[in-house]
Amino acid sequence: MNDEPFPAASAPYHQLLGMTLEEWRDGFARVVLEAGPAHMNRSDIVHGGVILSMIDQAAGFCGLWCSVPGNIRKAVTIDLDCRFTGQTTAGRMVAEGKLVSRGRNIYFARTEVFNAAGEMVAFGSSTHRWRAGSETVEGSPGA
Repeated sequence: MNDEPFPAASAPYHQLLGMTLEEWRDGFARVVLEAGPAHMNRSDIVHGGVILSMIDQAAGFCGLWCSVPGNIRKAVTIDLDCRFTGQTTAGRMVAEGKLVSRGRNIYFARTEVFNAAGEMVAFGSSTHRWRAGSETVEGSPGA
């Protein structure tokens, strides 16, 4: 468990949205967000872009766990697919990314997003490419 927002890989965009990495292990990442007024669209439901951002982040992190403390891994998203299965309003949202398979340079993930009631509001699949030095679970020295 980790209460810090995106340690060793923090990005201003993720902090702006209020995403936190709640659980992270090899092949799995859980990202949480407390949706509030700033996350709503004109229909007073959570904006689809917020949900898509959660999918992208949980999927990315599920392939970036690092076995060496202090080292990091980085990747870029090559492809991201999303299906919205419901809508949600304010409250805790959870995105769980799971590694489907990995090759030498690319990995594939599936992610599901749930609202505060535990109902799935979206799911997605994605393809990510590790950045140089990030292909192994040992990663590279953090900077």
